[in-house]
Amino acid sequence: MHPDLQNLIQLQDLDLTADRARRRIAELPAAQHALESRIAARSADVSGIKDRIAGAQAARRDTEKELAATQGRLSKYKTQLMEVKTNKEYQAMQKEMASAEQELRAHEDKLLEHMERAEGLSVELKAADAALQSAKKEIARDQKLLDTERADLERELARVTEARNAVVTLLSRDTMMLFERVAHGRKGIAVAEARDGLCTVCHVRLRPQVFNEVRRNDGLHQCDSCTRILYYVPPAASGGETQPS
Repeated sequence: MHPDLQNLIQLQDLDLTADRARRRIAELPAAQHALESRIAARSADVSGIKDRIAGAQAARRDTEKELAATQGRLSKYKTQLMEVKTNKEYQAMQKEMASAEQELRAHEDKLLEHMERAEGLSVELKAADAALQSAKKEIARDQKLLDTERADLERELARVTEARNAVVTLLSRDTMMLFERVAHGRKGIAVAEARDGLCTVCHVRLRPQVFNEVRRNDGLHQCDSCTRILYYVPPAASGGETQPS
């Protein structure tokens, strides 16, 4: 195989590897944000329940005050009942006491509702807090994986960059200009395998003369359709998408 063609195949592979690494690195902030959003959502659940508990406690205190006030009135009525002198006053006091007792039962029922609600909220808070702690552990693990992945990608990118620079030194200025021009116009893919008479990237059939020339791998030949630089993998060395070494 022509040395320039071999080097261009390697250069293309390095560029694709670097591009994948850069795209993944660019995706990592979104993945980080997703982890932070998960924690924020779980924390908001806990905060929301705590707010409801605070509201329920305030409502219970109000009910307890109302209950105490009603108990005080009822106690006062019982004392006054012993002091009435007429049947009319007695009946009026009995009516007041009945009303107070009715209010007392309503406050007691309401207080029971507050107690039951507090019990339910306590269970909710326990479950939400457990979910938060579990999420924190999972997210800490996922964050560590992201950090490790970023470090690996950056090392890979540095390795690929160094290898690319070494390959570039082996290519002439004209060959590099050709590669970069085609890559720029073809979304970074400047080199393509020719197989069964076709360019495997644009899938356009090559002219028989061009395909025969490409099969020799003795120079730089371009696809008439997409202008990519073509190479050929002989059948004995073909392994799917395996490139020649």
